[in-house]
Amino acid sequence: MREILGRRRKLSLQRKERTALLNAALTYAEQWQWRVVPGVGFDSRGSWRAAGAQPCACARPNCPVPGAHPLDPELLAATRDPRMVRSWWTRRPDAPVVLATGDRVSAASLPAVAGARALEAMEGLGVRLGPVVATPTRYLLLVAPYSLAELGELLDSHEWVPTSLRYHGDGGYVVLPPSSSSAGQLRWVRPPLPDERTGGSAPWLPPIGGLVDALVRAGRTAPDGDRLTF
Repeated sequence: MREILGRRRKLSLQRKERTALLNAALTYAEQWQWRVVPGVGFDSRGSWRAAGAQPCACARPNCPVPGAHPLDPELLAATRDPRMVRSWWTRRPDAPVVLATGDRVSAASLPAVAGARALEAMEGLGVRLGPVVATPTRYLLLVAPYSLAELGELLDSHEWVPTSLRYHGDGGYVVLPPSSSSAGQLRWVRPPLPDERTGGSAPWLPPIGGLVDALVRAGRTAPDGDRLTF
């Protein structure tokens, strides 16, 4: 009897998680007008699960962002159309929510320890932050869209920029809560807040220029590396 009750609770929790992913994807696309697409997800074969691992369903060896990247459909298919979003997540209810960056929203990310330091430093200086996502390994700061030229000018004033610091602009993507990555659950460290200036439901996003210096300083305390993990 205990096993049956435990199984029922597990199934109920899975249904709630799947509903939460669909609802989040619809909020991002329909209400906030952010383009989204399903992530590839994980290989669910029992032999892998028994080993306690969640390899990427794309089957690439050493995938740098296991489960948390687009594959089919590709990133170019990312949309704001709620009908398409509902169709995708109805067919694949466990799929991570991948945000295509560049047109309405962009992002910057850095390792989790450095990200926590950067947030503390910026809040101490009175810098207004937008939404911030914590993955098991990184912090993602969502910002207003920026061009490569604008970013280049901002970074040009620094003698050295750590490669552990990443920028997600046009043609890029990040994964949003309540998705899971291969290492665990994503969560909002700073939840999205409405933009009072427009009266709309889309969150307020800070310009990247006000954050770059703090991000670079914090990034210098984190190990460098060319592997982008989530």
